[in-house]
Amino acid sequence: MKYRTPMTQLPTHEVTNQAAPLGDYNACDTDIPLREALQREAPSWVLGYAQELGQATGSEFYRELGFLANQHVPELKTFDRYGHRVDEVEFHPAYHDLMSMAIRHDIHSIAWKRPGEGGAVAHTAAMYLLTQPEQGVCCPITMTHAVVPALRHQPELAAEWEPRILSSQYDPRCLPAGEKTGVTFGMAMTEKQGGSDVRANTTRAVPLGKGGPGADYELVGHKWFCSAPMSDGFLTLAQTEAGLSCFLVPRWRPDGSRNPFFIQRLKDKLGNRSNASSEIEYNGTYAVMVGAEGRGVATIIEMVHQTRLDAATAPPGMMRHALVQAVHHAKHRKAFGELLINQPLMRNVLADLALEVEAATAMVMRVARAFDESHSDTQAQLFSRIATPVTKFWTNKRAPEFIYETMECLGGAGYVEESGMPRLYREAPLNSIWEGSGNVICLDILRAMQREPETVSVFMGELQGAAGGNVHLDRAIERLQTELRDPSDVQLRARRVASLMALSLQASLLVRHAPAAVADAFCATRLGADAGDVYGTLPVGADLALILERTGLV
Repeated sequence: MKYRTPMTQLPTHEVTNQAAPLGDYNACDTDIPLREALQREAPSWVLGYAQELGQATGSEFYRELGFLANQHVPELKTFDRYGHRVDEVEFHPAYHDLMSMAIRHDIHSIAWKRPGEGGAVAHTAAMYLLTQPEQGVCCPITMTHAVVPALRHQPELAAEWEPRILSSQYDPRCLPAGEKTGVTFGMAMTEKQGGSDVRANTTRAVPLGKGGPGADYELVGHKWFCSAPMSDGFLTLAQTEAGLSCFLVPRWRPDGSRNPFFIQRLKDKLGNRSNASSEIEYNGTYAVMVGAEGRGVATIIEMVHQTRLDAATAPPGMMRHALVQAVHHAKHRKAFGELLINQPLMRNVLADLALEVEAATAMVMRVARAFDESHSDTQAQLFSRIATPVTKFWTNKRAPEFIYETMECLGGAGYVEESGMPRLYREAPLNSIWEGSGNVICLDILRAMQREPETVSVFMGELQGAAGGNVHLDRAIERLQTELRDPSDVQLRARRVASLMALSLQASLLVRHAPAAVADAFCATRLGADAGDVYGTLPVGADLALILERTGLV
């Protein structure tokens, strides 16, 4: 008599047809478009710097820290155990480890330690790499980096604070800045009634003496969004008799007492959860005026210009990490008897996504080079003035759809938190909203064109460097020239103009620097009649193998 094996003894958890863990990899070495862009746009030392950082940001260790920092979100500690108001933010150790790694690699300071020598490209590459394992720490790193040129409007403040800012030591202790080994900076501009319209701010500044640049003031008011409230100092805006002015608010007064800096609550955000964002109250808060009185926007815009490049860079960094996950999954997962990576439709999707990342990477690194050259070149200043908002607008508009598509490549596995894809997806809209949403950025592009018409000729000159290289690009440049010559309904058309500028810049860079197969596929599907409404619509004949090889992942 035959006995069948009882059902309870059959294996139920034998795992097959699943990708192995991603493991450790060098996030720079495996990224061919990034390596080529760094070799093209910066001195040779920058690639070595990025390779060293890429070893850390591509590691399983730091990816796990990113998960932990988001699982254990910041907590507001308003009072100490004795009832004293302290207004501190407590973080999980994983957050501090990530911050320490970033500052140890000088991500916040490299642009100012090597000005005009590739430092801006190095910083941009570092932000691109840092955002891959974890996005939340990028906010305080960006603002600490960006505050330097604004502080230089007040030389005595810069002399006091810059050495602390440029330190390679992360010191999270809540102490007076002079007692710390390094400091970080935040920003508090927007208010409930105005948002991006900061000139509608109602926070008031009262001089403690004669007043004016470098003088002491007290502030009273409410800021609806204060980024990184655990920082040691903040740039903020407040009204004086002469109008909106810029101020430095330290967490501690000069006498060593706590500055009244009341954190009302931490924001419960869609994403970016490892980073603390807050509402704060000024009530007799000590501050020092930075720059000319009544010229607050002109002073703080120096900081905003820097942060906008970082906000343009984060989306390509996140897109790259999402692509890494998608390709890794497709290389190991079989469906219908064949690996996904070998199936034509999946190859089309992945190649189309790879084109998007390569074009975005080329664009942000080109703009970063203009920041380096701006130290001595007026043309570079003009180019960065207009290309920065163009780039920020476009990379951020592309990120949410891109990351959704990579999530779909993983199927249901991409929808669960363990994959990390949902965290990337929640993060995707942030940088478009931060430092000027899409409409604000488009209006800034128009403002640059109107106030500095030379920006247009410099931008068009950049595109002309690829003239004759691709018929679709040539036609796009003609369309763009027509759009720019037409003065009618310019605000109504601003997004159309910004989009065409970004695509034309990306295409011109690929035509000049990428293999012809890459440039031709991009131009045909982004500028030509073969453009598709979704990823995965590259035409028959596109060299998918070459495009995928350039990811460095296959």
